Amino acid sequence: MADTAVKEQKKYTAKDFQSDQDVRWCPGCGDYSILAQTQRVFPDIGVNKKDIVWVSGIGCSSRFPYYMDTYGLHGIHGRAPAIASGLKMARPDLSVWVATGDGDLLSIGGNHFIHACRRNIDLKIVLFNNQIYGLTKGQYSPTSEFGKITKSSPHGSVDHPFNPVALALGAECTFVARTLDRDPKHLQSIIKAAGEHTGTAFIEVYQNCNVFNDGAFFHLTEKGQKEDNVVALEHGKPLVFGANQDKGVRLDGFTPKIVSIDNGEYSKDDLFVHDENADNDVLAYILSRMTYDPELPTPIGVFRKTQKTTYDSEMQNQVNKAREKRSDGDLDELFNKGETWVVE
Repeated sequence: MADTAVKEQKKYTAKDFQSDQDVRWCPGCGDYSILAQTQRVFPDIGVNKKDIVWVSGIGCSSRFPYYMDTYGLHGIHGRAPAIASGLKMARPDLSVWVATGDGDLLSIGGNHFIHACRRNIDLKIVLFNNQIYGLTKGQYSPTSEFGKITKSSPHGSVDHPFNPVALALGAECTFVARTLDRDPKHLQSIIKAAGEHTGTAFIEVYQNCNVFNDGAFFHLTEKGQKEDNVVALEHGKPLVFGANQDKGVRLDGFTPKIVSIDNGEYSKDDLFVHDENADNDVLAYILSRMTYDPELPTPIGVFRKTQKTTYDSEMQNQVNKAREKRSDGDLDELFNKGETWVVE
């Protein structure tokens, strides 16, 4: 009878994921929270830390691999999804994570991002969104609001911002979520859910830059404001929010509307019930469009979570089938089959 004993994996603590490098972000930066919550969650994702790799591009967020006691790779501007994709192709056994910012991922890195999502490569992409270029001292970014006054837009930006969640949904990402740097428990739950997902998992983290864009999300994070401005998405539950949980979101056709549920006209049964596993992404897209509507609360949580085959697993299947055709596993014949050129 085959030996089915499995070697017990070391039980990690948060400290096991803290590197020996000094953390060099500005005091008060939201990046500290993302780092701390990641280190607290990683002992529970069930992966040996020697099998975890963090890949980054350029920006404040891209220092992240230095501070995680895992393998890491600091790449070039915007290329983290491409580098991470190549790594996952070469080593499908690894758990590959990307730390990136709104300027890094959504400007020069935009094409790499959408194709990683489209292919459903088994990557976990964490977007640190502070709506500003922090490392280069305060220019407007692809997620900055219209009219944003910065060093590069002294009369106000005339760009309309990307909606990262809507972009990921449109690119067929199989796990799309949003969370907040100042909500540690929620942030932890989203990181853990992404770690458990097979396929491209995208997390947008609203993160405060207290030097160049301080308070951009305070209406979503500060007591006395967040209760009426944030609605938490919970699978199978209606969208209820407000300091007294007396407001809800219902659909009027395809248009979300705020209603009161304490005056007898509407009840929770009349509200929009969230289904993160819906086959169709229409409802998730409707939720994503609430983001920039000042009359509606901003959704946080998992917008959509679905399953389909991953690019890396399909590629590995093809490689394995090719190897099966030759008992010695030599692919030279396959690579040199057909029309080739010889340079003399």
